Amino acid sequence: MTDAAAAPTTSERPDDRTASVLRFATELVAWVATPWALAAHSWLPAAASVVVLIGLPTLFSTPGDKAHVIVAVPGWGTILLVLLQLAAAVISSWLAWPAWAAVPVTVLAAATVVTERRRWTWLLSRDHRADRGGCSP
Repeated sequence: MTDAAAAPTTSERPDDRTASVLRFATELVAWVATPWALAAHSWLPAAASVVVLIGLPTLFSTPGDKAHVIVAVPGWGTILLVLLQLAAAVISSWLAWPAWAAVPVTVLAAATVVTERRRWTWLLSRDHRADRGGCSP
């Protein structure tokens, strides 16, 4: 017989303080670099990019991942939103800034992916556990 208290549970969100800091730093870069890269073409897509990059993660989230959920999405939806932020940060930094600025952004995004793995595993496990408060597709 195994001790249930000692076994890790998939219902508890993993401690991801380091991942959260790296994720937030990457989001900040995306919020700055994307409009910067798009402003050279037109102010309208630049402004829309800020609304999308800040608005979508604010509006859509997975229950249990954030304290307040406006529109519940399954874990894979939250992961896709993070990947959108990471891609926006990396691509936009390379388009808008010199290599000496874009390289650290790329390293930051890579570090974010590595540190997010535990949270992403947890988010995906929530999809299959509707009885524990997760979203089922």
